[in-house]
Amino acid sequence: MSDRLDDLELRIDELRAGVRKAMRVRDGASARTLRAELRSAERAWDALVSGEQPRSKPEPPRLVTVREQVHQGLRLLGATAQPRLVVAVSDAFFGGTIRSSQLTSLRRDEERSFNSSPFGRPYYLCAALTDRLSPARGLLALSSWPIERRVVGPLSPRVDFLTCAVAVAEHESDDGRAARLLVRMARNIPGATDGTLGPPDPARVIEAARAELAVHAERDTRDRAELAGRAVAQLGDAARLFGAATLSTIKKEKAK
Repeated sequence: MSDRLDDLELRIDELRAGVRKAMRVRDGASARTLRAELRSAERAWDALVSGEQPRSKPEPPRLVTVREQVHQGLRLLGATAQPRLVVAVSDAFFGGTIRSSQLTSLRRDEERSFNSSPFGRPYYLCAALTDRLSPARGLLALSSWPIERRVVGPLSPRVDFLTCAVAVAEHESDDGRAARLLVRMARNIPGATDGTLGPPDPARVIEAARAELAVHAERDTRDRAELAGRAVAQLGDAARLFGAATLSTIKKEKAK
């Protein structure tokens, strides 16, 4: 019992320190998660001291934050994507509740969090980088991806769309929203549909998308490798995730 109490007390101290740190950097999501763990550890400590068995009760469903829902969508897609596609994937495959308007300030919030505590999170929702190494407008990426997947050359938007279409077609779902999403994507891929009004065959979509990918892959891979090399050589940690400041950005900041 003594060893168990010692372990719990050490864990409680660690959680309290974690809550304080999260509050200092204004990371509300982490603070909420840590507080919930802290309450659970404190209840276990009370039960152990009093000799009572903690009463089991069903855990309420955990609220999945907007940030986590975007992360789920991007992980499924596996390539840079526009917010509306991320929202559609979250809705179709994960029962998501996010709206495109909620993603407007999300990348800026992620950048502020990174600047407050660099690499303090397992991942960040970041920007794709253009050939100027500035943030690509309306393209989201994950910091956990290699930088070659987060930069976009001339052919990259098409390559990433096709990559996303393959991911959607490969992900099985009985939800009608998933089928409607695949229909919309297949319409933009030559040979992905048979011309009928019915839902496309996922295997046909995958085959058509991969056939076009094979045409673009070599050039796009070369372009992205060149951009990635420049980003590594020229940018610091934050800029590699969120993009280098452009002249217009600097002017706006000076005007504030």
